[in-house]
Amino acid sequence: MMTDRNDQQPDPRGAIKNPEQWVTGDEPPTAAQESYLHTLAREAGEEVPDALTKAEASRRIDELQEETGRGR
Repeated sequence: MMTDRNDQQPDPRGAIKNPEQWVTGDEPPTAAQESYLHTLAREAGEEVPDALTKAEASRRIDELQEETGRGR
């Protein structure tokens, strides 16, 4: 049985890990992170640094979302 992501309940502990605590944080960013990061950077008129880790990309996405007004 497939479940719709919108039907899933949030973690009852409210646990949102800091990217620094991610087990995979030192790995390269996912394709989705790369794509979204480049979209946000283009909107903000900024460059995306080379060789970011998954955790660094996540932090930069958060920063750029704040700058561009996305993610609200």
